[in-house]
Amino acid sequence: MSRAYLNRRTAPHVTTLVVATSAGALALNVFLPSLPAMARYFEADYGLVQLTVSLHLASTAVLQLLVGPASDRFGRRPVMLASFAIFIVATLAAIFAPTIEFLLACRVFQAFAAAGMVLSRAIVRDTVSANLAASRIGYITMGMTLVPMIGPAIGGVLDELYGWQATFGLTLAFGILSFAIIFFDLGETNRNPSASLGAQFRAYPELLRSRLFWGYALTAAFTSGSFFTFLGGAPYVSSVLFGMSPSTYGFYFACLGLGYMVGNFIAGRYTARVGINRMMLAGNIISGVAVLIAIALFTSGVADPLALFVPAAIATAGNGFTLPSANSGVVSVKPSLAGSASGLGGAMQIGGGAALSALPGLFLSPETGVYPLLAIMLFSAIAAIAASSFIMVVSRAGGASRP
Repeated sequence: MSRAYLNRRTAPHVTTLVVATSAGALALNVFLPSLPAMARYFEADYGLVQLTVSLHLASTAVLQLLVGPASDRFGRRPVMLASFAIFIVATLAAIFAPTIEFLLACRVFQAFAAAGMVLSRAIVRDTVSANLAASRIGYITMGMTLVPMIGPAIGGVLDELYGWQATFGLTLAFGILSFAIIFFDLGETNRNPSASLGAQFRAYPELLRSRLFWGYALTAAFTSGSFFTFLGGAPYVSSVLFGMSPSTYGFYFACLGLGYMVGNFIAGRYTARVGINRMMLAGNIISGVAVLIAIALFTSGVADPLALFVPAAIATAGNGFTLPSANSGVVSVKPSLAGSASGLGGAMQIGGGAALSALPGLFLSPETGVYPLLAIMLFSAIAAIAASSFIMVVSRAGGASRP
């Protein structure tokens, strides 16, 4: 990719793709410390307010099925710009939400920020090879993790100073900035648009017949699942079990962003020489061991926030190893269908995350402690190891060229 900046006649600068991807991450993470306060503000049950996470993820999953094919048909640039315009309007409306139901509706439309994540992967694959794409995606997500690393910390402070609406105000400002950068720097990278939108949807069965596509998509889904499980349960654990304030939770949450950034940096440096399959397996093993460490600590009586957040940061570093390679694999199984593959794979990844993020709210209580959260995270890590191992078996059997 050319490093020319604010020039639509060249490939977009990597920072443009970082910004585009970061908008969705900010919308997902920045308000997390405010969940208990939002429950009090709307006089709603925590399980209902938690749907601002789960419903947003579910909507993101559905939209990815549409955004990918639409970009293959109409181009990356117009789909990206239209999606961000909807995201900005929805975020503005959320600030003035009179009821929790209205806010949940706004969260559905905020999911259009997913275009930044889906299309950035496709844009990278438009321009470089599979192994280089994994490295490039690693660097993009490494930069993107600055947002979830500092977002909850800033969100917690804003919540304590100005209320939960301030976190959505920050998201609105970032959305407007993102739209401007995309408008001035992102040219069209899809040089071979499909003949019709229907043709792109008809590509889904072709992708679903590929064992490698299933392997990469499930690896991404279960790898993300442990993180989304943490997103769904950690605010409750931090507030109810540890008695942490929103700002304190936000600063602890920054450990996860730091871990993910370290994992992404290592992935960006070494994936091209190690290979995406071995990098995925290594990352998932690291994540599984980290969750086991947390379980061992709490079982031995170490009931401290660091016993949760430090192992979670190590697990997230493992995710940083895995996800760039898994996402590169998803869009490389059928390079001519990169947009559709990114959308379908992303839908499976985020859809699985939406389901897993809702589970902690069903089982967590002062009586159960942190164990339901850790059990779900461990299940997700083990499933990711199994999916990564499946890919290696299929690849060794020559499955790269056949379903």
